[in-house]
Amino acid sequence: MGVRPFRFGVVVESARTAEDLVRTARRAEELGYATLNVRDHFVREPFGDQLAPMVALTAAACATRALRVGTLVLANDYRHPVMLAKEAATLDRLSGGRLELGLGAGWLREEYERAGLPFDPPGTRVDRLAEALHVIKGLLAGEEVTFTGDHYRVHGLSTFPRPARRPPILVGAGSPRMLRLAGREADIVGVLPPARPGGTIAGGFAERLPEAVDAQLVQVRRGAGKRWPSVELSMLVSPTFAGHPRRGAEAAAARRGWPPEAVDLIPRMPSQFVGPPEHMAEQMAGRRERYGFSYYVVADSAMEDFAPVVGLLTGR
Repeated sequence: MGVRPFRFGVVVESARTAEDLVRTARRAEELGYATLNVRDHFVREPFGDQLAPMVALTAAACATRALRVGTLVLANDYRHPVMLAKEAATLDRLSGGRLELGLGAGWLREEYERAGLPFDPPGTRVDRLAEALHVIKGLLAGEEVTFTGDHYRVHGLSTFPRPARRPPILVGAGSPRMLRLAGREADIVGVLPPARPGGTIAGGFAERLPEAVDAQLVQVRRGAGKRWPSVELSMLVSPTFAGHPRRGAEAAAARRGWPPEAVDLIPRMPSQFVGPPEHMAEQMAGRRERYGFSYYVVADSAMEDFAPVVGLLTGR
């Protein structure tokens, strides 16, 4: 895998109104971020109230000129792939080819149960996502799709409008099978802590250590095979700004409720960046060389403070 240029995204967590969303999108573009992303959740915990992603991204695209808009990520079980492909193609066409379509298998049990949706075992949800990706990618490529699977059946369908270009597909993944699927199917792999079978995300620090991320990347590479050099690696990161990296690590551990021994480990974690902006930029350059990550996403609450890092690494 060659060295990719850095790019950076923002995930919207605090926008509650049209004014909030447009202000955040325009400011992200001004600061040099490449993408604005929206999550896909309809219960309040753990991310707070969220706008509906495809509608919100349409508004964000209309308010900006070059900013890409992305889903981080859509839960496959919440939409039929044929309808999602039509929405994605429409958004990509209306935005002039700026959509990045992020997909996942779904993981938040509480959300499924409160909506009356069956929370199937992980293997079933991953099987369903694999079939959905086949359908969605075919439709977004302008093909007439006929597909018969265990979960979806499509007969002689194409979609209108055609996207301005085939939107890049991002798959968020943490477990071995999901990572292999992402490597095989995605243009961008968003590497995450693994989801637990009970419907939560692993919150400890062990899953974020270099050894754990190395093992995850082995799975991505296995899935990608010969297409590995074309895969872009992404990670949602938590910057903690401080005058000295040690103080930043102490603050990060306290914020997450991790034990004291985590303080010495945090500076090694691929998803954790601590210290002043110049130090974070050095860390990111080193981790791009070490792991291959070149696309980092931060929460909108960190967008302003993180902007100097974006400038240092993109030259903006």
